[in-house]
Amino acid sequence: MDKMSNGLINVIVVTRKNGDYLASCLKSVSAQTYHTLEVSVIDNSQKNLFYCQALNQGIAKTSGEFVLCLNDDVILEPTFVEEALKGFALNSDIGMVSGKILRMDKQTLDSTGLFLTCWRTAKERGYGKKDYGQFDKPGHIFGVNGAVAFYRRRMLDEIKINGEYFDQDFRIFYEDLDIAWRAQRFGWKGYYLPKAIACHVRGGTVRKEGGVNKKHARRYIADELYVDLTKNRYLTIIKNETLLKFILFFPFIIAYDLLAWAHVLFFRPRLLKKLIFSIIFLIPAFKKRLFHLEAKDNSNFCKLIC
Repeated sequence: MDKMSNGLINVIVVTRKNGDYLASCLKSVSAQTYHTLEVSVIDNSQKNLFYCQALNQGIAKTSGEFVLCLNDDVILEPTFVEEALKGFALNSDIGMVSGKILRMDKQTLDSTGLFLTCWRTAKERGYGKKDYGQFDKPGHIFGVNGAVAFYRRRMLDEIKINGEYFDQDFRIFYEDLDIAWRAQRFGWKGYYLPKAIACHVRGGTVRKEGGVNKKHARRYIADELYVDLTKNRYLTIIKNETLLKFILFFPFIIAYDLLAWAHVLFFRPRLLKKLIFSIIFLIPAFKKRLFHLEAKDNSNFCKLIC
């Protein structure tokens, strides 16, 4: 290993009523070939802090050089941490690393990196496809999937807003795209390493909330979570998009919105009141946007998959 092989890694696992998954997750962490790990479990069973606030508490109480944030429905291969660390060693501006995330059958891809689309949504590269080795080449990515999110602490400290690493207005959904976009604005980069392998039960965490079933499709998301999904996309755009790129991609953004709101009108009219009320949560986003005024203009940050 490189000079970072002795760096402390804080592994933070957020769980809520998922004991069947949690035991397997922690077992895979303890089996890592890299041993300088400190594990924290944030239990949301008594009071649901939701993913962002729970992670913020865990990160704030730790001090390791790197932070690995895990859903409890994730199982790491024994060499995951050892392989993923090689990404951080490539360059000091690598702030996020993703491995190859598979489904539990170990044949279907869940994510090989997070990308920003022209619709201003998150794109999980390889999502739902069979793994034929088509994504076995390491390379730069926009961000990392929130279920297995590996960060450099120095990056997290630089981009936090009002003491929050993850924006707690999000609760759940889009928080991984938001933090990746924010990091990219400040000149940080993401990197993908296919030899760092993890398995993820897609929707295993929110399914306990009555959330996502079947194909993790929009129409199967519970009403409360659907409101978060819709609201958080707007929060992400307001906080991170530059005016020039907003104008450039406006036709794509509007096209997506028309389809999304048509879905609400035809299939979820009961949510109209809640969605309109959620507009009040957009106000703080404009204030947080001011944080980016001093951000670097990283011209290479916008990787698009249209």
